[in-house]
Amino acid sequence: MLRRTFMAAGGAAAAAGALAQPAGRPNILLILADDLGYGNLGCYGSREIQTPVLDRMAGEGTRFTQAYAGSTVCAPSRCCLMTGMHTGHAKIRGNGNRELALGPGDPTITELLKGAGYRTGLFGKWSLGGLGTSGYPTKKGFDEWFGFFSQGHAHNYYPEMLLDNDHEVMLRGNSGTQRKDYAHDVILERCLRFLDKRGSQPFFCKLALTIPHANNEMGRDAGNGMEVPDTAPYTMRDWPAPDKAFAAMITRMDKGIGQAMELLRASGRLDNTLILFSSDNGPHKEGGHNPEFFDDNGPFRGIKRDLYEGGIRVPAIVRWPGKVPAGVVSEQVWAHWDVPPTLASAAGVTGPAGIDGIDMLPAWTGRGSQQPHGPLYWEFHERGFQQAVRFDGWKAIRTRMGQHVELYDLSSDAGERKNVVASHPTEARRAEQLMESMRKDTPDWPVRAQAAG
Repeated sequence: MLRRTFMAAGGAAAAAGALAQPAGRPNILLILADDLGYGNLGCYGSREIQTPVLDRMAGEGTRFTQAYAGSTVCAPSRCCLMTGMHTGHAKIRGNGNRELALGPGDPTITELLKGAGYRTGLFGKWSLGGLGTSGYPTKKGFDEWFGFFSQGHAHNYYPEMLLDNDHEVMLRGNSGTQRKDYAHDVILERCLRFLDKRGSQPFFCKLALTIPHANNEMGRDAGNGMEVPDTAPYTMRDWPAPDKAFAAMITRMDKGIGQAMELLRASGRLDNTLILFSSDNGPHKEGGHNPEFFDDNGPFRGIKRDLYEGGIRVPAIVRWPGKVPAGVVSEQVWAHWDVPPTLASAAGVTGPAGIDGIDMLPAWTGRGSQQPHGPLYWEFHERGFQQAVRFDGWKAIRTRMGQHVELYDLSSDAGERKNVVASHPTEARRAEQLMESMRKDTPDWPVRAQAAG
């Protein structure tokens, strides 16, 4: 039985006194945007959307231009990020089965860090197991969890309730026809409260924002599913309403990240905090928003639900003063399933065994010898079974089971405009072999069985 409490509109984080975090293992703040495109930040080329905090973070840390999401949609991407498995082996490989949850035998980076003495918190969107399942956040290593009931529930920016660990929190400002408690702001405030707690333990905090995901249901009904309290600082721009709201959401997100950083700075803990910012997949065309209006995918082809670069290549910024070099733009290739072993390495603990990801800390810090990254693999279980693999600068895509692959030379064609499969049969065969060997059927994802039937 859920316990029900109430939350009034508004609220602010507690004032932070100057109490420094003891030196040693870093705090870790993992910030994940939702459906944010490669081209939606100023530091990645956006000319219209204002993101001064993230732009400054990029200048104070390293900005990666060849970082990849775990998938082209939410749930499987988040599964890769937390477990270190790519979608050829991950427990969750698509959004279609919303009842599927992580099991007790699916370890997460959170469980590893909690076991190493970290205080852990998750705020926002989870997607890897609902209340009562083995994949619920508090059963996967989080001491504190505050956010949405489910992936579908997270479409709504003015919900009547949210989850606080194992009980409901009623948002008084959203009862009836009222729309006062903006979920993003409420969740951010809870995250700030977590960050403001002091003690000898380092923290691992995952801030899983829903910005700039659309309210798809509202978009179908009203034509504008980009829910935001106001469109500042773009109110006077002569832009379509959904696109104006889309930009305002991203700038609001940027401001909130600035609040978190300022809280850590005021308490003397910012420079001992490793901050990783990224997005769960490429940009959407939902809620009335047109991804071409702001060139959301930058120089790449494709958007959310595509395995072309625009659907899976995402912004990634790492800030950790004294460890990660400042003002660097890195072309190092890595993917979200590399995050668990890399964070484990940063925390000085042994990384998870038997996963697909590798420790990228030498590449992030520019120190030591980086293990070469092997091929990257994706599969996607919507609109027909799709596969993609990147190896040695080549990118191959198969959009339907049984079809020949498309092949692109990313070194000269990052936009994937010219299919060179006819002139490179050796690389095409290599891609097909990798697509076969880098995945495994499971009862939940029986692709080979379906193809045989």
